[in-house]
Amino acid sequence: MTPLKKIAILDDYQGVALSMGPWDRLPAGVEVTVFRDTLKDQDALVARLLPFDAILAMRERTPFPGALIKRLPNLKLLMTTGERNRSLDIAAANAQGVTVCGTSSSGAPTVDITWGLILNLMRDLPAQAASLRAGTWQTSVGTAVGGQTLGILGLGKLGTAVAKVGQAFGMKVIAWSTNLTSEAAAAVGVTRVEKRELFAQSDVVSLHMILSDRSRGIVGAAELAAMKPSAFIVNTSRGPLIDQAALIAALQEGRIAGAGLDVYDEEPIPATHPLMSAPNALLLPHLGYVSKQNYGAYFKGAVEVIEAFMAGNPIRVLAP
Repeated sequence: MTPLKKIAILDDYQGVALSMGPWDRLPAGVEVTVFRDTLKDQDALVARLLPFDAILAMRERTPFPGALIKRLPNLKLLMTTGERNRSLDIAAANAQGVTVCGTSSSGAPTVDITWGLILNLMRDLPAQAASLRAGTWQTSVGTAVGGQTLGILGLGKLGTAVAKVGQAFGMKVIAWSTNLTSEAAAAVGVTRVEKRELFAQSDVVSLHMILSDRSRGIVGAAELAAMKPSAFIVNTSRGPLIDQAALIAALQEGRIAGAGLDVYDEEPIPATHPLMSAPNALLLPHLGYVSKQNYGAYFKGAVEVIEAFMAGNPIRVLAP
């Protein structure tokens, strides 16, 4: 048996973690503390987390670099919601004797948000809803998605799911990524094109790539300049995939029709950030994974991880 006494749940913005998981299954004497805010200052974070022997991180809201982990000598179990988290230094945790585990998740709710952004942008729905409430009627003409070209950067699990919806709408779907082959794209009814062709041909570009040193800034000024003035770009993956300054300039200068963003270089995005006032930008507070089904799976999975760890048989252990 590996006892745990104090468990911290971090960054529960909506205050729902305790109501959406079977925490009452944990043994008597295990204390669960929820924190609803995100601390950026490492000294403050260490002071907060020092007493805890188990911590549940909500996605990448609070990163755990090696420097932070080394300052938490009481930590035995570090958990993340979901099956991977690139903001955790797993090797540093393991070197300190900390077990790192993930939880289960539910489906691919990011696909919903991607299509919500695409449809709202192309049909100008937010502005039309606001216009109606202001007493005006039909002030713009939107674009139907059928017959348009959808360009997907990254034809993995999520990219393929987004492509299938586009195909159901009657869109032509093209895709590019570094390792994507024409055969793999054709297998799901998609045409592989070169990167510049994708930006030049697409009416909507949607990003579905993992953030890495190679993919950081993969959409820059050159890619945005290749887009049609009538085209939109949507990012529900990771903010730094797009060069933020180049995107802001393209929006401010009207060189693209608009952008739909659910992810940012810094989260939560500051209220004074230039994107907040950029024209034709539909901004969401990183809702891609935020669904009742997904949260339920996260917190049920966390309880399962804690139970297994305390029984001496850790599950869903993440490798460095």
